[in-house]
This record gives sequence, C-alpha cells and structure tokens, in this order.
Amino acid sequence: MSAPQIQRSTVEQIVREAVYARFRPTAPVPKAPPNPLVVNVSARHCHLTQEAVEALFGKGAQLKPMKMLYQEGQYAAEQMVTLIGPRSRVISNLRILGPCRTLNQVELAFTDSIMLGFDVPVRMSGNIKGTPGCMLMGPKGFFEVEEGVIRALRHVHMNLEDAAFYGVKHGDRMKLRVGGECGAVFEDLVVRVDKSFKLEVHIDTDEGNACGLRPDSRVELLK
Repeated sequence: MSAPQIQRSTVEQIVREAVYARFRPTAPVPKAPPNPLVVNVSARHCHLTQEAVEALFGKGAQLKPMKMLYQEGQYAAEQMVTLIGPRSRVISNLRILGPCRTLNQVELAFTDSIMLGFDVPVRMSGNIKGTPGCMLMGPKGFFEVEEGVIRALRHVHMNLEDAAFYGVKHGDRMKLRVGGECGAVFEDLVVRVDKSFKLEVHIDTDEGNACGLRPDSRVELLK
C-alpha cells in the first residue's frame, strides 16, 4: 500500500510554524536594578551645629550615637530636645540626628506644623533661607534657631550606579509607587546623587501613613 499523501497546504503550515518559532522576536528581559530599593519614613527630627549642641547640653558636649541609620555615617543620637513653637506650643523629645552639621534645621511633618501653629514651607534639606525659626530647649539651656524649620521635600538618595540604571541625574524628579490597600503614587521625588549614597527614599510620617507603608509594601521608582 502506498503512503498517504500530505496536502501541500499542511506542509506549508508546518514550515511556517517552524520558521516563526525560530525567528519570532522575544521581549527583552528587564535588567535587574543594581541595588534594592528601601523606602523609609523620616519622623520629625533636627540637625544641629556643634554650637547649638553645647548651648543645649553644656560646653564640650558631643552627640552620642544611639542607632545607626541606613545612610553611611548617619545616626540617631541619644540626645533629644524640646521644640517651642508659636503660642508656646511644644514638641518634646525631638530627636537629634548626627553628626553635627554647619547649619541648624528642624524637619517636621505637616500635621506637626499645624499643631505648633507654624506656616512651614516644603524645602530641600539645607535650603532654609526665609523659613521660620523656633526655640529649642535642652537640659543645660536654650538655643534660638533663627530660621530652619521646614517640611522636607520627599527625595531619593542614590549612587552613580543607581542613577545610571534609572537614567537620572542629581536634581531630577521621579515618582514613587507604593502598593497595597492604601497604595499611592508620590510625584516630584527629588533625586540626590552621591557616590557614598545607598538607594533610599525618604518620605515623612504623613506620607507614610497616607499610603499605609509597611516593611513588605511593594515599592517602585518611576522616571
């Protein structure tokens, strides 16, 4: 008996499928980021000069590290101060972050500023010109901060490798997407690039509470 004949159309279909399977373009595999993204909530705190530390805690006083922070060399100090705002409203146990800086700066959330009676502008750290001042009280005295009370602009620290991966440079703006039941997208996240930085986003307590940020929340940086 002769073998059954295969229809020409069947042969063409088999050939087409083989060719398509061989040369079909595949989607590029996304490149993995060089470093894991960490998002931390920055609670209210202050940065002080050595002059301010000595006025508040006594001549020769030095900040004592209590807990190291994510960025290299930064720490939460053991020492805390009391902030006295307008109409004598206060925040006690305001944590000092070290090491000492060349200017005095107090960083509050929006709800903190409302409670104190401040009209606090949103600023990048270090940009304190024209901002409100306050009085700080420590165990050894008072120190007047003439200007420097801000609500810190949300930002992301990254090193040169991270900046190259995301295609951004110092001063650019990005978005942060936080997943979950109260997920949100935060815009105008300022990029801060330095070779010493670890990849980390800072948002304040109001922003963290609004999106229900948790250690296991899905987070993503968007250009």
